Amino acid sequence: MSKVRTEIGNDFCPQSLFLYGTKQEDGSPHFGLFNWFSYFHSADGFGVMACIGEEKLTKDLIRKNGVFSANLVTEKLLPLADYYGCTYGRTAADKMKRLPTVERGEVLDVPTIAESPVSYELEVKKEIPMGGGSDIFLCIIRNVTRDERLLDKTVAFSERLRLAAPVLVAGEETYSAIDGKYLGRWGEPMKTLGDR
Repeated sequence: MSKVRTEIGNDFCPQSLFLYGTKQEDGSPHFGLFNWFSYFHSADGFGVMACIGEEKLTKDLIRKNGVFSANLVTEKLLPLADYYGCTYGRTAADKMKRLPTVERGEVLDVPTIAESPVSYELEVKKEIPMGGGSDIFLCIIRNVTRDERLLDKTVAFSERLRLAAPVLVAGEETYSAIDGKYLGRWGEPMKTLGDR
């Protein structure tokens, strides 16, 4: 194998997409699409690092509320997730005209998504400014809900992972399935939603 120096990026190191759920001033749900998401362990328990670049409504609401949900995006949820990722909440007053099936978190007062096979309820413990509008939120996981089918350990993990069908994103502004199947460029899947 021969390797060459390239520009810095995360190409070929995909991450799962998550819809972050928060509440707006009036208590209605708000969702935004993110992928800079990873895990850590601390004295407080198992947690996540959620990086949000740029200032946006989702970040404003997370700061205000101190809690949010992270809902794994599946292939079926991708058109809606793509819409949330390509629609700027500060300027699109009707961004939340399209909603998944919203449920209340079991432990925290956060909106979760019934169609997502994995939902985390997160409590922000610390915000770390990274400059240029990016901030990392260190959060403790207060609850996780999973599709019961993903808990059946008589089924191989690789099969349960395919069943979960997470959408991955890395470089080149494209979405991929867990098996590498191309799912479209950013802004394309949402076109299947129509004008509903």
